Amino acid sequence: MAKNLFTEDYEIHASAKMLFPYISTASGLAEWFADDVNINPEKIYTFEWDSEQHKAVIASQRTNHFIKFEFLPEDDTDEKDRSYFELRIELNELTQTTFLKVSDYSAFDDLDELRDLWDSLVDQLRKVVGG
Repeated sequence: MAKNLFTEDYEIHASAKMLFPYISTASGLAEWFADDVNINPEKIYTFEWDSEQHKAVIASQRTNHFIKFEFLPEDDTDEKDRSYFELRIELNELTQTTFLKVSDYSAFDDLDELRDLWDSLVDQLRKVVGG
């Protein structure tokens, strides 16, 4: 199945230092992103949505700037072309506005539905951080 890249910028009224733990820790992500998030000693994150589990690892990160989670392959196709999502904190220097840039590379084919999903998730994040 072909994969698509979805990207969107969301304004968040919170500092990068305040926001980063919510996008980079299991407990922070469990508050807004997934029904539950756990991390094992091998640093494999397990994201749970509707009783379905998906495993991912941190592919790259820079504290207070961004984190990229790469999902572990579920079949041979995934092995060659892994799904991922990246959450990047960007600051507009002129307006001092913080943005969360979401990049979601997955087999999700309805981009309008995916946009609605991320809009809802980020709204939940805003409630959690008060921004």
